[in-house]
Amino acid sequence: MADYAHSDFADRSREEKARRLAAYIWDRAISGAELLEMPPAQRRKLARAADTNPPSTDETWQAAARLLAEKDAWATRNPGHEAARRAHADEKIMWVKPPVKPWE
Repeated sequence: MADYAHSDFADRSREEKARRLAAYIWDRAISGAELLEMPPAQRRKLARAADTNPPSTDETWQAAARLLAEKDAWATRNPGHEAARRAHADEKIMWVKPPVKPWE
């Protein structure tokens, strides 16, 4: 019996989903590390916001985080390029909360 989860078709589907997720997430200035630190429920909500079925495995999230790192590196090398601009960076706060500073 074939293992669908590790078939060529599954790999292509996983990569395609990771690309859709990474495009949405990168545009909101969320890093791969921040993505992987999110609790699973938050990630599922993020996937739905990206009009994508939430991934059923961590492999897809890992692939999306890798793509985010690659895009960040590319954007750093090409700061003047249109594709290096994040159209919805202000929405990051909806997904990644800044650390709470203790009272002094």
